[in-house]
Amino acid sequence: MVNVKVTERASNIEYAIRDVFVYAKDLIKNGRKIYYLNIGDPAAFDFKTPPSLKEALCRAIAQEANYYSPSEGLLELRQAVANKEKKINDVDISADDVLVTEGISEGIQMLLGAIVEKGAEVLFPGPTYSPYISYTKFFDGTPIAYETLEKESWQPNIDDLRKKITEKTRAIAIINPNNPTGAVYGDKTIKEILDIAGEHDLPVISDEIYDQLTYDKPFVSAATLATDVPVIGLNGFSKVYQMTGWRLGYMYFKGEGRQLDALKAGVERQCRIRICANTPVQIAATAALNGPQDFVKDIVERLKQRRDFSWKRLNEIKGISTTKPEGAFYIFPKIDYIGTRWKTDMDFVVDLLKETGVLIVNGSGFDPVYGKGHARIVFLPPIEQLEIVYNILEEFIKKQKRSN
Repeated sequence: MVNVKVTERASNIEYAIRDVFVYAKDLIKNGRKIYYLNIGDPAAFDFKTPPSLKEALCRAIAQEANYYSPSEGLLELRQAVANKEKKINDVDISADDVLVTEGISEGIQMLLGAIVEKGAEVLFPGPTYSPYISYTKFFDGTPIAYETLEKESWQPNIDDLRKKITEKTRAIAIINPNNPTGAVYGDKTIKEILDIAGEHDLPVISDEIYDQLTYDKPFVSAATLATDVPVIGLNGFSKVYQMTGWRLGYMYFKGEGRQLDALKAGVERQCRIRICANTPVQIAATAALNGPQDFVKDIVERLKQRRDFSWKRLNEIKGISTTKPEGAFYIFPKIDYIGTRWKTDMDFVVDLLKETGVLIVNGSGFDPVYGKGHARIVFLPPIEQLEIVYNILEEFIKKQKRSN
């Protein structure tokens, strides 16, 4: 019998958001009801893809747009992206600055594949969206988390970021609005990060997929504030347009002169070897950007109500405390009993799942230092469903205290 050797890079990949689902499989087989609060998928709840977008997709297929499109993406979509970025985020780019990807995750993979080599370091906010950690390791690099301060609504510790830059640093990443904390960075903070990047001749990676989902203060793009610092923006259609399963995203390159030409060429080569993104979906996404945008306001209002309820209700549970998210649809509470009743936050998450069927994500999956002792909860479900889950969570914690 042949034993196939698997590379270390493939064996060690982690993605906490979906890795926790492994623990739910046996429960599901046995008919257990699972409360899914682990994946940020609006379309899985009551945020449905706008009918006009579904019609545009069906129309594209019916009109035989079932061919390979250019590897960099359809020109009309890239132009629509450039128009959107100017109108919504005041970012001046052209269609030539845009590459279309199969979801923002592919964009992260391609971008880090072009930046990271053995020994290279990339700075991310801690905690961070876990693929940034996983892909940096996959390409033999070292992910370095700069501290964000929970007591200051998870804002970056600029002094800590500055201290962590070395001769091996290749880029600084900003995830704004932040996943998993829901923090929104103000222009002063972003400008400070850009200034540090400029001092060290580093590009800034700006993950902006929740750009239109903010509640208390406006989103500001790093590319708007940048002058001589090159910025690579990452965005997509999953969260605002409820096109999660359609898998479409984009990245843009904004720099002075030829600053980013080599990097963009390196990403374009990766685009070519995967052929292209889904052509009919690109046509539908073009319609999404060029069509009415009134539905976004309704989404934000509904999410704000669920955010407010989640923040209030979780802080009412003894042993749990949380800051109020300012954007996205995640809340990142601290669990006081981790380290005593539960050795790790993963132990807490697995115990909660097995006991109650509530599925959330361990905080250390977003960074082993700055995420530990926490859990990420998705507040996408309607308030009546969230109330059920939070009541279950409260009773679970009370029960564990009583048994000690």
